[in-house]
Amino acid sequence: MAELNSKRVLVTGSSRGLGKAIAAEFARRGHTVAVHYVRSAEPAEALVADIQQAGGTAQAFQADVADPKACDALVKNVQKAFDGLDIVVNNAGITKDGLTLRMKVGAWQDVINTNLSSAFFISKAALRPMMSAKWGRIVNIASVVGLTGNPGQANYVAAKAGLIGLTKTLAKEYATKNITVNAVAPGFIVSDMTDTLDDTLRENYLSQIPMNRFGAAEDVANAVAFLASDAAAYITGQTLTVDGGLVM
Repeated sequence: MAELNSKRVLVTGSSRGLGKAIAAEFARRGHTVAVHYVRSAEPAEALVADIQQAGGTAQAFQADVADPKACDALVKNVQKAFDGLDIVVNNAGITKDGLTLRMKVGAWQDVINTNLSSAFFISKAALRPMMSAKWGRIVNIASVVGLTGNPGQANYVAAKAGLIGLTKTLAKEYATKNITVNAVAPGFIVSDMTDTLDDTLRENYLSQIPMNRFGAAEDVANAVAFLASDAAAYITGQTLTVDGGLVM
């Protein structure tokens, strides 16, 4: 279903997983999509090919978003290729889990740089074209663990909680510029990880979810697309949990 006004969208970390589903959903709605990857060139190009085959417009862009200069260059390259940039989805993320006492400094810093700092640098670069256009949407992909905490993930949880704080601050700073900034916090989403869970662990996780099922990547993609649409023009600074009721 194409939307009335086609926009230019950058989704970081969109060669696979949630990012792939988000990029595909924006393309399905008729938007021009920048598919970003760090190392997974083949999956990114495959997604671009799928979008183009379905009649959409997309292009792949490589950048190490843990590097501030690369973030700047990525936004500029997308803006140049698409003659503007309207929507940014900060989805890029990694995990390097471990108990706090055993966590190496590098594991902490890598996750903070990729999951949190990249969102700051990408957003900072994207705000200029958005302000010039007097319209913009930023959606940050957080996580329910950023609201609840999670043992063994101090770095990841801190990054996701930081994203929620960044979301609120940017929303307050740029609300008068017709730029909204929101976050989506997924719960347990079907992935390679959930596929490998043994029955006991699977049932334990499911027992915590009132809807008694894991979410699909498309559930998250639909929420992101809504927050980036004109239908959500009066929503900003919010964190929308997509979790089947897990943390209500």
